[in-house]
Amino acid sequence: MIIGIPNGLLNIKYRDAIQEFLNTIGFTTVVSPKTNKEILDLGVLNCVDEACLPVKIFHGHVEYLRDRCDIVLVPRIMKLNKNEFICPKFCGLPEMVKYSLDIKNIICPTITAYNEKTLRNSLYNFSKTFRVDKEKFKRAYKGFKSNIYKYNKTSISNPNLRVLLLGHPYLIYDDFINMNLAKKLHQNGVEVFTEDNIEPYDYTYRLIKKPFWTFLRSTYNCAISLVETGKIDGIIYISSFGCGIDSFSIDLIKKDIGSFPYLVLKIDEHTGEAGIDTRIEAFIDLLKRRSKNEYNISSLG
Repeated sequence: MIIGIPNGLLNIKYRDAIQEFLNTIGFTTVVSPKTNKEILDLGVLNCVDEACLPVKIFHGHVEYLRDRCDIVLVPRIMKLNKNEFICPKFCGLPEMVKYSLDIKNIICPTITAYNEKTLRNSLYNFSKTFRVDKEKFKRAYKGFKSNIYKYNKTSISNPNLRVLLLGHPYLIYDDFINMNLAKKLHQNGVEVFTEDNIEPYDYTYRLIKKPFWTFLRSTYNCAISLVETGKIDGIIYISSFGCGIDSFSIDLIKKDIGSFPYLVLKIDEHTGEAGIDTRIEAFIDLLKRRSKNEYNISSLG
C-alpha cells in the first residue's frame, strides 16, 4: 500500500517523522512536493473561500496526491498540550478535505500528543488499524521520535541584527508561503530566531486568563521571553489573513512589548512579493537606525 503525505500544515514540521514511522511499519510513502504555484491553485480552486491560506494549500497537496497513492493521510490533530487546543480547522480538517475534494481514499487518525503517553497511544491506535505487531511498532515509534524536524538556525558571524520570526510552524517553514523570508533576512545580515531555538519562560500569568490555544501561548511566551532578556532587536510576525487565533496573539504581544519594533505581515493567496520585500527592507532599515542611535528612535521610524 502507498500512503500519501501532504506536505502542508503541521506535516511540514513532522513530515520526516511520519514518513519514517510509516516506512518502518511496512508502507511505501509518497510526499507531495514543496508548496508551489500549481499546488496553491489546486487548493484555492477546491477549498472554501473562508478558509485561511495554509488550509487552502493543504487541500492543494491532498488533491495533488489523489491519484498518486492508494490512500492519503489527513490526521485530526486535537491537542499538543494538556487543557489546550490548536486550531478548530485542525479538528475538522478531515471533513473539510473529504467534502471539498469529494475524496474517499483518505485515512484520518486522531492525534492527541500533550505528553509521551498520549502521543504513543495515538500512534499505536493508528498502527492497530493495520495489525502491526508491538515489536515493529516500537521500532517505528523510535524512528518517529528521532526524526522530528527542528529549524536549523543559520549562524551569522557578527550579525548586524537579531530578529525573532514568529508565526505558526507551517508559515515559518514553508518558503513559498513566506516568500523565503528567513533567507532574505540572512542576506541582510540578520540572525533569525524561531520558537524551535529557544526555551521560553511562561509569561501567561500576565494575562487575564490562561490561553486555551497552544499557538497563542507559544508565540506570546517566545516574544515576551526574548524581549525581556534583550536578545533580539525586533519581531516579525507572519500571519495568514483570517486567522482567529492570531487576531488575539498579535494584539496581546503588542500590548506587552510597548514601543519595541514589531512588524506584522498578513498574507493570503493575493499577497505580492514586492510589497513584502519593501516592508522587510524598511523594517531592517528602522532597526539599523535605532541601533546606531542607542534605541532612541521610535519603533514607528
